Parts: sequence; C-alpha cells; structure tokens
Amino acid sequence: MILKCGANVSRLSAFIFIFVCFSVHGQYHEYGKITFERKTNLLKKYKDKQRMMRFVTEENKIKVDKFELLFNDTASAFLPIQQVEEGRMGWLTTKNYYYQYLQEQSQYTILALFGQNVNIKDSLPSRKWKITNSTRNISGYKCRKALYEKNDSTRIYAWYAAEMTPSIGPEGYCGLPGVILGLATEDGGIVYFAKSIEFIKPTKEDLTPDLGKDKVFTLETLKAKIEKDYGNTPWGKGMFDDLFRWL
Repeated sequence: MILKCGANVSRLSAFIFIFVCFSVHGQYHEYGKITFERKTNLLKKYKDKQRMMRFVTEENKIKVDKFELLFNDTASAFLPIQQVEEGRMGWLTTKNYYYQYLQEQSQYTILALFGQNVNIKDSLPSRKWKITNSTRNISGYKCRKALYEKNDSTRIYAWYAAEMTPSIGPEGYCGLPGVILGLATEDGGIVYFAKSIEFIKPTKEDLTPDLGKDKVFTLETLKAKIEKDYGNTPWGKGMFDDLFRWL
C-alpha cells in the first residue's frame, strides 16, 4: 500500500486498517507521553572519520539517548531528555526539538548547532510512505512497518500503532495512520523504539516552543546558509548530512 497525503483511496485504506487493528487494547488514544530510547552505532556513523577513533571503540560504540514525545489530537512535542552521565560523549549525537501542529500543518524545529539553538519554522514534511504487511510488537502494541525512500541511497523504516491516532512520531516523522513507535535507518546505525507509554494529557506549555528572540529560518534558507558557510570545509558535508539526516 502506498500512502500519500490527499489520496482518498489511501485514507479509506488507512481507516479500514485502523478498524481492523482495534482489538488489543480496546480503545483509541488521542493524547499521551511516550518515552523513546535511541541507540546510535558510532562506528557506523563515523566510519569515514579516522579522528573519531580516538573516542569510539568497540566497547563504547553504542550510544544511548532518551527522548519523550508529548501529544494530543492537534499537536505534539518531541524533546530530548537531558542525561548528566553523558560526559564528553554527549556531543557525538544530535538532540533536536520538534513541535508539530497538525491542524495548521506547521512544524517548529530547534536544531543544536555548535552549542547554540537554531530555530526553523516550516510546513509539515510531506513523505511518500509504502506500508507493508510486516508487523512487530513495540511496548505492547502491534505495529505495522512502513518504508520511506528519502533518496536513492537513504531508506527509513517506521513502525506505527494505529490505536494511537495522531499522525506523529520521533524526529518530526509523521504521515502514517497512527503514532510511530519505532524508527530506524536502513543499516540499523540509528534506531528509535518506544520504551514506555503513559496516557496523560500534556499542557499547552508542554506543546509550545521557546524560540526566544533568535532568528527563525525556513528549512531551505538554513540549508543554503550552512552550505555557503561550511560547504567548502573538509568536515562540512559530514556535518550537513548529520544535521539534516531526518529532515
């Protein structure tokens, strides 16, 4: 099944699938808090950077970061959970914030760049998903697998639970008929899975970003600025790819 926004047939198919999946927990959920664990294989992430071998070994190659996804039927916030024990390894992975407003079809993203926050406001991302027949259990929910081909060399896999109805997920991923509880790169180098789910209502403040007085970019204007400022440096491309891996 191919799912793309605006297709009536796809909406009907999504509705049928949601109806069929209505069995395990007996009700749908429109709000909650989901805690995610992200595992990053640093040897895969930095395989072309010899200088990183001073920090990354077989013993510490898997870095674990934690996030929470707060949501209701109109908005969501995906936030990193600060971990004091990271120490000097903290900078090896990105920790971005995503706020999505489903009725407005808009998204605020706060990227961590050189120790500073960079604000982005844009429309919700549009992705063409291929929904498969494969399923797996995540945190007690039967989740269906979907595939997104970002480009010729990048595939992203997602597993979503139709019993939680908002179309949201980690790292600002959305567009599926349910909440994404699992997200992974094709090589397994970066993997997100939900570890706990609580059905508590977030407050308005939880779902509102603090942008301060900093400049707000669109995604395209920020990409253009970074390519202009850092595109000619030896490490510029790697930074660019890492920063915009999910965008």
